[in-house]
Amino acid sequence: MRRASPKRYAVYSIVASILTLVLKFGAWGMTGSVGLLSDATESLVNLTAGVLALTAITIALRPADADHAYGHGKAEYFSSGIEGVLIIVAAIGIAYAAVMRFLSPQPLNNLGIGLLLAFVSSLINFLTARIMLRAAKRFDSITLEADARHLLTDVWTSVGLVAGLAVIIVMPEWKLLDPIIAIIMAVNIVFTGVGLLKRSVGGLMDDALPDGELQLIANAIHSYTGDDATFHGLRTRKSGPRRFIDFHLVVPGSMTVHDSHELCELIEELIHSKLPRAEVTIHVEPLESETSYDGHQVGGECAASLGGPCMGVKRAKDED
Repeated sequence: MRRASPKRYAVYSIVASILTLVLKFGAWGMTGSVGLLSDATESLVNLTAGVLALTAITIALRPADADHAYGHGKAEYFSSGIEGVLIIVAAIGIAYAAVMRFLSPQPLNNLGIGLLLAFVSSLINFLTARIMLRAAKRFDSITLEADARHLLTDVWTSVGLVAGLAVIIVMPEWKLLDPIIAIIMAVNIVFTGVGLLKRSVGGLMDDALPDGELQLIANAIHSYTGDDATFHGLRTRKSGPRRFIDFHLVVPGSMTVHDSHELCELIEELIHSKLPRAEVTIHVEPLESETSYDGHQVGGECAASLGGPCMGVKRAKDED
């Protein structure tokens, strides 16, 4: 059976965005509501983001080559970063339209039909986002997650919009509620955009893996080394769905090359079982050598910082 591709789910996002774009702009055209215009504008951003996501995932899935030995996974961070910028730009446009409408209120027409169209489009986005979130977890894709969470933001803002405009149907004199809702939506959208930008920058800047994953790695090492070995220089980063892990493993100098290799294989297999798509590089060093205790030069984490012995750090302190 052919394995599903994350690209399929990016296509779902594009199709959903086109459908909701038609529905929401139709709702705006019928009602003249600036709130519905802001909702429709966000759908336009959704469509652009969906196309970017599909492009980024297509690039990220390319295998490593001579020019990109670590693969193309970081393309996903460019996509989510650009999406974050687009979201913020859309929010600024929404806020501007809302202020103009606040200064010059306009009567709203056909709100009932308009709100029905907005509700249907929100339902489409909700179902699509739920499918994409499951796929994002399955493929460990920040691009799919970013696109899905953007769609969910659109859903909740649309629900708030529909609820607010429904009040105007009952009390038409509250028409200023329309631009007020639009401004609130713009602020909420900005937070979404800033969040995506922060995660994208973190990925491009090679942020270390989360503390929970670092502890999983440390536990895997301790499972086989016990008290006779330790590690330092644990450095990690994430590129798309792939995790890169490297560290120095300090073992007794009497251990043979064969045995140290077997030990590394066991540790790597255990890490892979906990963190799929991880690439692990282990540098073996003898416990008795003075040059083995170079954790302060290499950087990264050592065993002591993750709940285990760190003989290299202890020895360096003793020498001082």
